[in-house]
Amino acid sequence: VVGVFTQPDRPAGRGKKLMPSPVKVLAEEKGLPVFQPVSLRPQENQHLVADLHADVMVVVAYGLILPKAVLDMPRLGCINVHGSLLPRWRGAAPIQRSLWAGDAETGVTIMQMDVGLDTGDMLYKLACPITAEDTSGSLYNKLAELGPQGLITTLKQLADGTATPEAQNEALVTHAEKLSKEEARIDWSLSAAQLERCIRAFNPWPMSWLEIDG
Repeated sequence: VVGVFTQPDRPAGRGKKLMPSPVKVLAEEKGLPVFQPVSLRPQENQHLVADLHADVMVVVAYGLILPKAVLDMPRLGCINVHGSLLPRWRGAAPIQRSLWAGDAETGVTIMQMDVGLDTGDMLYKLACPITAEDTSGSLYNKLAELGPQGLITTLKQLADGTATPEAQNEALVTHAEKLSKEEARIDWSLSAAQLERCIRAFNPWPMSWLEIDG
């Protein structure tokens, strides 16, 4: 690992003290170089990536847009660990959307990144059943176990030239829009099954809520 990029330190807690991301804490414990640009659009920040001469860049929930110039820098490109079985649930909240939709399974997709939002070729998939007891929290934990497994396999395949990129079927695309607190309001016009899925999908955030005599 030649370098780690993560978000800048953010104010947290009552005192609004600047706190590092868990990624930064772990990277520093391992003695790895850490970079925290606010954006990767400025050329001087892109030079931070170029100067590392990385073979491949692994992106997981980074939260910043990677310009095409950055995507093209690593010799083997940039790969992303996404929390759904693409092309279903492209976007920011795939775990919650799969639960709310009543999907029977989900999983992780290791994909080659391009300039679109989760539109790149798929390199490897691992599936996971969704149980009747799953919440977004429990499903996240399951996928957090699968992600590293898929990533290690994909990196080995990229290294030995056996990776087989597969284009996404645009006819099967669904979008996982970002969550809002208002969405978590209980809508009593929904069926009991839909309400139950809503409650599980929004646990642990933003948590379903309702108004009484409101």
